[in-house]
Amino acid sequence: MVVGEIVNQTELLVIGGGPGGYVAALRAAQLGLDVTLVEAEELGGVCLQHGCIPSKAWIAASEDYERAKGLDALGLQLQPGGVDLSRLRSFKDGVVAQLTGGVAQLLAGRGVHVAKGRAAFISPHAAAVEGAEGRQLHHFQQAIIASGSHARTLPELPADGRRILLPRHFLALGELPRRLLVIGGGYIGIELGTAAAKLGADVTILEFTDRLLGQADQDLVRVVERRLKELGVSVRKGVRVEAADVRDDGVHLRFSPPQGEAEEVEADAVLVSVGREANVAGLDLEQAGVAAAGPFLEIDDRMRTSVAHIFAVGDVTGNPMLAHRASHQGYVAAEVAAGKTAAFLAQAIPAVVFSDPELATVGLSEAEALSQGYGVRTAQFPLRALGRALASRSPLGVAKLVADQETGALLGAGICGAHASDLIAEMTLAIEMGATLEDVAATIHSHPTYAEAWHEAALAGLGQPLHVLK
Repeated sequence: MVVGEIVNQTELLVIGGGPGGYVAALRAAQLGLDVTLVEAEELGGVCLQHGCIPSKAWIAASEDYERAKGLDALGLQLQPGGVDLSRLRSFKDGVVAQLTGGVAQLLAGRGVHVAKGRAAFISPHAAAVEGAEGRQLHHFQQAIIASGSHARTLPELPADGRRILLPRHFLALGELPRRLLVIGGGYIGIELGTAAAKLGADVTILEFTDRLLGQADQDLVRVVERRLKELGVSVRKGVRVEAADVRDDGVHLRFSPPQGEAEEVEADAVLVSVGREANVAGLDLEQAGVAAAGPFLEIDDRMRTSVAHIFAVGDVTGNPMLAHRASHQGYVAAEVAAGKTAAFLAQAIPAVVFSDPELATVGLSEAEALSQGYGVRTAQFPLRALGRALASRSPLGVAKLVADQETGALLGAGICGAHASDLIAEMTLAIEMGATLEDVAATIHSHPTYAEAWHEAALAGLGQPLHVLK
């Protein structure tokens, strides 16, 4: 120990204040543990500060702006003006600040001590935290690693925050690029590219593979692709970035298509969205004896790492890198740390893409079910057959169910359409509870709603479609 170092004692040290870490800290404190939470930046992590929440502020605003353009057809004389991105940014910052303050209040109210700085293990029961107040030592009985992840970069496109942007840079823009090039057709690229297009940018998306949105069911993805085309977004798949030249007038990027000669595209800014990497560097895991499985930390169903009193939750534990998965893992880790019998035994974890229309899935896709040897029964229902969808000017989309051929047990579900992010909750619970097509079909759904799509899809799966012809 260095003379002058501050030494702290705590029962549970939580490293990371994102949705996995702060939930773990809250639950552990609720169960009576003395908890210290270490966060290098702001509470809420990337999700609250630079991801989930600020991106949804952008997406909601762009959706309102796009829909306002169609009000004249309804006899509502309201013409949208221009886009003042500084005011949108102020709104986004206000939402983030409100939620950040809420997290801080909750932690303070539960007696959680928050230490600002970066943590690194120095032994299996101690970590050093470097922050504005200098170096502090924290001795702990147990620890939870919830250090999250960061955006992956490309060597040929080093981010500068001006011409070459990472998602966090994009969400802090003061002016919308007239020409935006998005590298990566995953969920973040699709979400932000769509929002930019609705606000008036000329958007091109370059995807390295032959499909958008990775392993998502292509029956659903096709709906998103159709909408991107309607919005004027150019999508190029199977391409490889060759070189990029950042100039005063923008970025000149050369890429190779699947066939033919290299092409060049010009843009005012390039958004690089090619996935995320776990934040494990700098933790000095070897000092604690914690083993990693490739780029991620290896855990059991109690969230324990290779060192029994050190847990890990969230993005550092691998895919799917989802905030709600991290929070549930954090809850489980806190309960185990407090001596309760708990385990992460989720039957289904929903995933949502806030595209236009939204795309949400849970459980197995049709392709995944077939690859696992199931006899599969699928059923689809178009949202355009719903009265609520037509009346709300949102008829684009489809609901799909995947069930076991013999028993009718639900294996998976997906929906691409308005409010899909909320609608997927019903199917998540259904799969978690072991429901069948018959159970969903026998459940009364309120009318007129989008949720009726699940009822109709279940009926179709039973060979009894009502509001579509067989």
